[in-house]
Amino acid sequence: MAYYRPPGPPADPIIVRDLTRQQDELRTQVRLQPLPQEPQLIAGCDSSFPTPETVLSVFVVLRFPTLEIVEKVYHTSPVTLPYIPGLLAFREAPNLLLAYDKLQRKPDVIMVDGHGIAHPRRVGIAAHLGVLLDVPTFGVAKQRLTGTYQEPALTKGSITPLTEKGGELLGEVIRSKDKVNPLFVSPGHRCDQATSTRLTLACLRGYKLPEPTRLADHWAEEFKKELR
Repeated sequence: MAYYRPPGPPADPIIVRDLTRQQDELRTQVRLQPLPQEPQLIAGCDSSFPTPETVLSVFVVLRFPTLEIVEKVYHTSPVTLPYIPGLLAFREAPNLLLAYDKLQRKPDVIMVDGHGIAHPRRVGIAAHLGVLLDVPTFGVAKQRLTGTYQEPALTKGSITPLTEKGGELLGEVIRSKDKVNPLFVSPGHRCDQATSTRLTLACLRGYKLPEPTRLADHWAEEFKKELR
């Protein structure tokens, strides 16, 4: 996600407490399980902030495994919540839901630019969105949010586990291209780690980012031009 992180005073503790409670409730609804069948359509989604007051969310639906674009949509809304660490999903998910509603072809699984359960409360944006939509989701993030890991080997396809204290598996760290910084892949909802990793690797086409989120990011930039 292309986050806009404005400086400012600490967030209202009442808001933080309420959103944290909602997040804890969402966590109880997360289910990690294999997909019932191979997906035919996979979507990528991303959000960015064309201005400090505006959020733009994009969904790109691709045929799997050929990764031809089937559909792309976007939606913009006013920003209604300040940046709060660990609670970014509440800032972006409402607009992502509105973008998703515009899709004519609903995907079998969504690759989210962000984290799934690799989150301090195990409810990153991918898990959050998956529960709200009740659709299989997983997260592919560019930076670690929590957990520890050893650097994977420098060759494409190298993988190491991302774990929490006590050995809990939060995700996997994947080298998606030779000698580039790795990606952090974790299941969101109605998906498991093995599926998340396999689909991420299957969607690589020579870039650091897998095609669903890479194209969502690309089209976010293109759609921004329509707003100018």
